[in-house]
Amino acid sequence: MIDRYTLPEMKAIWSQENKYRKWLDVEICACEALAEKGIVPADALREIKAKANFTVTRIDEIEAVTNHDVIAFLTCVAEYVGDSAKYIHLGLTSSDVLDTALAVQIKEAGEQILRRMKELRLALLEKAVAHRNTIMIGRTHGIHAEPTTFGLKMLLWVAETERNIKRMESAVATVSAGKISGAVGTYANIDPFVEAYVCRKLGLEPARVSTQVLQRDRHAEFMTTLAVIGSSLDKFATEIRSLQRTDILEAEEFFKKGQKGSSAMPHKRNPITTERISGLARLLRGNALVAMENVPLWHERDISHSSVERVIIPDSTITMDYMLYKFTDIMQNLIVYPENMQKNLDKTHGLIFSQRALLALVDKGQSRENAYELVQRNAMRSWNEGEDFKQLLLHDSEITAVLPENEIEALFDSSYHLQYVDEIYKRFGL
Repeated sequence: MIDRYTLPEMKAIWSQENKYRKWLDVEICACEALAEKGIVPADALREIKAKANFTVTRIDEIEAVTNHDVIAFLTCVAEYVGDSAKYIHLGLTSSDVLDTALAVQIKEAGEQILRRMKELRLALLEKAVAHRNTIMIGRTHGIHAEPTTFGLKMLLWVAETERNIKRMESAVATVSAGKISGAVGTYANIDPFVEAYVCRKLGLEPARVSTQVLQRDRHAEFMTTLAVIGSSLDKFATEIRSLQRTDILEAEEFFKKGQKGSSAMPHKRNPITTERISGLARLLRGNALVAMENVPLWHERDISHSSVERVIIPDSTITMDYMLYKFTDIMQNLIVYPENMQKNLDKTHGLIFSQRALLALVDKGQSRENAYELVQRNAMRSWNEGEDFKQLLLHDSEITAVLPENEIEALFDSSYHLQYVDEIYKRFGL
């Protein structure tokens, strides 16, 4: 991910410094567990805990020779510790350290994302409350349908975000697993007690069974969850982009002082941030597919997953963190135009009340087919000639023979469509 888009909290999680620090945490916890089993002398443990350290630069120098990152790390740590370093990594395999430490990093990243999601939920909820009764046209297939409220649109997004929070909590729990079980997961050279101890200290659950690695369905669940959340943000952003169109203009991204929309056209106020959200969601979906490709590994392990994970997991969590940060800002500063919503409601000359006319005729004993034909012929005339739909109904003798004028007039009351809005809000405790 481009560095300028990486926010400080997430950048710290995926820094080389933090990665090696997590490796060292795993190694020291393992030494503590081995000391409890009487394998690592108490004096050696004290020396390890007092002296164990590393520098990223020195690890890079050693890795340039060894071409093995874990060995380079252990060699660097040994330079700090001295003779007691012989007890570090005792009975472990590289993936014990890599996978367990990665689980801690992903958990940290997931918890950061959850904080962002909860902030977004609050921003959406604010808009839902503020625009509970802000009437606007609902659209199906992009065509005017019937009235709804902008608040209901926001409440829909609140509900989806709440589902995404639950999905993310579940995915974080799934990926918060560690393994210290050796080369093929049999604990041949390491007591299972060590795994339980290390995982408990690091806030993880021990895998019930593993091979040389934690199974990648865990990571695929996490990554596909990010993709689902990204797709929700894409959906929300696409709606704002559509509502910002010049011929609609019912909502708009905040356009700050000094901002420029186009190098050629000074009048432009483009929805650039929501477009960015939509674009980045594609990256998350692509990375999720790669994560699923990582699930089938050869036998007890190959490393076909390793190189790609070093890209897709940091990139996707960094991308998601940024997307949530930016979209929350968009929602907090969203400009809403209720007057344009009303203008757009009136644009189709009352056609949006066609279903009410249909149902009123059916209620008077007309067959649905005949009622539909009567209403549609007037609706098509209104579409084609721009005439007022209500007036057309009032001048249609076949309709007025069934529906008196006052009942036709009553059909064109927008409040009818909002009669159950409060009931929907009660489901959210509002």
